[in-house]
Amino acid sequence: MSGGDHGVLRAPHVPPMDPVMWVEKELTDKDDAAYQLTAAEDALHAFKDAGRPRSILFVSWRDLANPMAGGSELLVHQLASGLAQRGYNVSLLCGGPVEPNGLYRVADGGGEFSQYVRAPFHYLRSFRSADLVVEVCNGMPFLAPLWRRGPVLCLINHVHTELWRGRFGPVVAACGSMIESDVMPRVHRRNLVVTVSESSRSSLLEIGVAEERIRMIPQGVAEPPPLVGKSRPPRFVAVGRLVGYKRIDLLMEMWDSVRHQTGGTLTVIGDGPDREKLESTKVEGVEFTGFVSEAEKHRLMSEAWLLLHPAAWEGWGLVITEAAVRGTPAVGFDVPGVRDAIVDSETGLLASDPETFKRHWIRLTEDEDLHRRFRETGIKRALSYPIKATVKEFEQIAAEAVQRHHARSFVRRSHSRPSEGESRGAATTDVSE
Repeated sequence: MSGGDHGVLRAPHVPPMDPVMWVEKELTDKDDAAYQLTAAEDALHAFKDAGRPRSILFVSWRDLANPMAGGSELLVHQLASGLAQRGYNVSLLCGGPVEPNGLYRVADGGGEFSQYVRAPFHYLRSFRSADLVVEVCNGMPFLAPLWRRGPVLCLINHVHTELWRGRFGPVVAACGSMIESDVMPRVHRRNLVVTVSESSRSSLLEIGVAEERIRMIPQGVAEPPPLVGKSRPPRFVAVGRLVGYKRIDLLMEMWDSVRHQTGGTLTVIGDGPDREKLESTKVEGVEFTGFVSEAEKHRLMSEAWLLLHPAAWEGWGLVITEAAVRGTPAVGFDVPGVRDAIVDSETGLLASDPETFKRHWIRLTEDEDLHRRFRETGIKRALSYPIKATVKEFEQIAAEAVQRHHARSFVRRSHSRPSEGESRGAATTDVSE
């Protein structure tokens, strides 16, 4: 289960990033004395040199090499690549298949489900020296704080409450939902939780994550190669993993109604367990590409007149932003994640039901002025969220997570140590005895 999925086999180009310069203020004797006044101030002094996690381990359930990889995996790749380019020692532990890359280490943590049992052992054997563990929760959490004593940061694209019922039977769905909604927030009750949209933030609040511990980062995109012209006749694209909640079947039903007015073709980019069933319906004018290269995805998205996004929910509709930066507006349903990525009536249109969706589809195909306005606004907005900004904000949150952990640890140690008076009293009692 992963939000914002797309059907690209290779990760997009991550632009080079300048290294971060960490400047620390020299402490005077007066400053040093001040830190001894209280446990909290003393803690600040204790982690002065621990503010930057120099080695970071991401624990996620998939790598981009996995055929089912999607938006969450792309985000992890972007963060890991960007941090590595900034001088961090970055590793990724995830379920296979995995694919090595030149920027960060990728380790095979086991199968789709066995990795959750094996992750603690892999960590203890190979990664226990990491300064920070980033647990990527895609429905089923790894519960890293139970087997990791050091700093932990939780990264969540979106809460999967409805997905459990859509993919698994009632017993497994109830257990999975309970672990995600009840167990995970308790295990991470002291950690920061990073997410990517206001919709996901609201979902985290609903399952009990404290507001003061939630941090948000923008979903950045890479600036694409030069755009290509729009196709004639029109091409419409849908991009994503072919699973139930993406509702490609509903999109094909709507297409069967609108194609008589719009003409053209509907291209479905991506793969997944529902592909065979979807292709077997043999709707006229629909083509399935499976996974495509980054270059081919760029061509198809650039040529497309519209991106159609019929999903029931997302963490953030990343493919919407990817299409926008290629000059392709989107039509989607007014659901969590999609409404965060589409600015209604500015970069695309949101629909409340299938009939409205079809009207929006036809309108944006026929209204050239509206299409041009959405295209220009969409490009400008998408470019305002570069990958570099995403990595920079995450880097700051990572440092905050480490600092908070060291502050708590130092306060606990200071509270566990007896005061000078108590020590003398204990010594006197021992002597008298």
